[in-house]
Amino acid sequence: MATVTFRDETAAGRPVTEWEVAGLPERMTVRELIGLRVREEVARYNSHPGDRFNGLVRPDDAETEPNGHRLREPRRIDGERQAGITERAFLANGFFVLVGDRQVEDLDEVVDLTGDPDLVFIKLVALVGG
Repeated sequence: MATVTFRDETAAGRPVTEWEVAGLPERMTVRELIGLRVREEVARYNSHPGDRFNGLVRPDDAETEPNGHRLREPRRIDGERQAGITERAFLANGFFVLVGDRQVEDLDEVVDLTGDPDLVFIKLVALVGG
């Protein structure tokens, strides 16, 4: 079984958050890893709902703020719906993923997890007027 470290970084390389998930198969697709990551962050939020969600992508009816997304009121978030939103964001270049120091570009690419890799997620910020 493998362990993966999920880490968010800014475009400048500054770490934002990091956590590990153990007990994974030795090989998973990028799609599976993104889904796993999103379902994990949604499960953490749903266990203690509040007015702020700190996830990779914004849930429906939330406002993006510098350190997460503000919900109008605490509520349960649907992890499967959020995973679908995240896949679409990946395909639209809303963020990119590094495995080790290599960028992955295909959701169906298989990643070897036997070396306990770091998966780095970097959100791209839209420029005003751009």
